[in-house]
Amino acid sequence: MIVRYGFTAERELAKAADFYERERAGLGDEFLQEVQRAAGFLIEFPQLGRPVSKNRRVLVLKRFSYLLVYDLEQSGIRIIAVAHQNRRSGYWSGRVEETYPQYEQMPAVAYLLIGEIIGV
Repeated sequence: MIVRYGFTAERELAKAADFYERERAGLGDEFLQEVQRAAGFLIEFPQLGRPVSKNRRVLVLKRFSYLLVYDLEQSGIRIIAVAHQNRRSGYWSGRVEETYPQYEQMPAVAYLLIGEIIGV
């Protein structure tokens, strides 16, 4: 089973990591690690999240106030949103078709963003 991030979800992930990194050095990376941990759970337990429609589910991150909104597919998990719990509830509900690149790990754009922030 694989996890794929939509382009918009990838950008949301990068923005959230950027926000946390600006709050405290290293916190952005901790956020990315938490998302990676949650994605790992989804690979093993795809039904883990709360259902919001037939194939769409929501998983609340343990440490951060974010949700992973994902669709269940035969090939794996498709993350359609990395959404803050207190902003625009359900704004992602209309997302259906995007390009979903395949990643075995965290999307590279998130790590590149953190590298730019901390000067790596």
